[in-house]
Amino acid sequence: MNFVQPIRDQETIDAIKEFLMKRSHRNYMMFVLGINTGLRIQDILKLRVRDVNGEYLVMTEMKTDKRKIIEINPLLKREIKRYTAGQQEDDYLFPSRQGGNRPIKRDMAYKIMKTAAKKFGLVDIGTHTLRKTFGYHMYQKTKDITLVQTLLNHSDKAITMRYIGMDQDTMNAAMRRFGL
Repeated sequence: MNFVQPIRDQETIDAIKEFLMKRSHRNYMMFVLGINTGLRIQDILKLRVRDVNGEYLVMTEMKTDKRKIIEINPLLKREIKRYTAGQQEDDYLFPSRQGGNRPIKRDMAYKIMKTAAKKFGLVDIGTHTLRKTFGYHMYQKTKDITLVQTLLNHSDKAITMRYIGMDQDTMNAAMRRFGL
């Protein structure tokens, strides 16, 4: 498995949103949902319209089999409402264009992310970038690593720091200041 990075720059996030929206509302919404919830792609792709229609997203994580309750923030709530208008409760949130009521597969989600990454010259980007971007920006806004650790269901703060790319940021900053 390749190691991926979060998208650290808000301007790049905004540009990717605009790029994806021009191409596909579904792809845009997958990106927005991922960076606003921190869910793994396998959990995102199994969501149905009914799962996101309330104040909270309540689900059981596939990897950990733990129940997760996420309050849907106002920005995400607005985007979900716009995106799901006209969809049925049982519809998958991110339907395959192959027909039937099936979600897109993980490899399609990966292709969507790689297309955006290529457009913006980003490297080390994949589907897990969505989750890492959420964690990175949550930490930047709160400076509360315990909160981010809990939100991501990690067992150790050091793992969370490395996971969201803060260790790399710290090393990069130290190298910029270093010189003999």
